[in-house]
Amino acid sequence: MPTHGIGRWGHLVTREPPKKKKDRHQMKPILPATDTAYGTLNVIVSGYDLVIVEHYSQYIHNLCNRLGIKVSESYALPTKSTEVMLMQEQGTKMYVEALLKTHQRVVQLSSLDASLCPLFMDVMLKCQPEGVQLAVKVHTEADYHARFKARPEMEGLMTKLRH
Repeated sequence: MPTHGIGRWGHLVTREPPKKKKDRHQMKPILPATDTAYGTLNVIVSGYDLVIVEHYSQYIHNLCNRLGIKVSESYALPTKSTEVMLMQEQGTKMYVEALLKTHQRVVQLSSLDASLCPLFMDVMLKCQPEGVQLAVKVHTEADYHARFKARPEMEGLMTKLRH
């Protein structure tokens, strides 16, 4: 038919090559502190209630966006479980009373301005919900490695492959 191909334009646009996937486990450079700004900081939110911890870390992220503080990353740390044991008054057996799960979220800030820091900390502390612990500390390489769960059986297999 003479009308076949009318309106087709796909052959006119050059196709872009597919983007290469980035290596997921690459550490971002840690910014050092200057006279007017802090370096890379971790705001760590932890607690037993997942929903409250998640919402409060989301609030901190949105607060940073509104104040113009650059958030480089926001991620969750592996959940830690703690067993609370109870011993009877007369006896030696211990029974599991409760299983407490501690959830942690980290909002990583880069180059927080020193003049904005007191305001930022004050707003964060005034809006901190009950049952949530808040910590702000300088980001280190150990903090980066704490993000990933240890897999000793996998590491053992990797050493066997290398030798």
